[in-house]
Amino acid sequence: MSSTPGLGGRIALVTGAARRVGAEIATHLHAAGADVGIHYRHSGDDAEKLAARLNALRPNSAAAFQADLLDTAAIPALISAVIEWRGGIDILVNNASTFYPTPLGEITEAQWDDLVGSNLKAPLFLSQ
Repeated sequence: MSSTPGLGGRIALVTGAARRVGAEIATHLHAAGADVGIHYRHSGDDAEKLAARLNALRPNSAAAFQADLLDTAAIPALISAVIEWRGGIDILVNNASTFYPTPLGEITEAQWDDLVGSNLKAPLFLSQ
């Protein structure tokens, strides 16, 4: 992908960006000129590899940041770390989510809290 000037100088934070769709979103934003914060919860190796691959294309343009978004107390530290890295956040992509089979009639309250936390609660608190 070629860089387009539309996102040059912008800072993007993509949650759940170490693998799958999140990594593709981060890669696309980077190709469009944005510097990219790659958030991960457990996939540190994948996040660091993606950051290294993007930095090989454009030095110092990507960094990995760990946080458990289900812990709302950890969210301000994540935001602060990205701001310290690049001075702000222009683009927030709430990609992180928990997903696993939850058959109707067998969903537990812990599963509900997990799914709602990653898909609704964390994006709200990140956006604030």
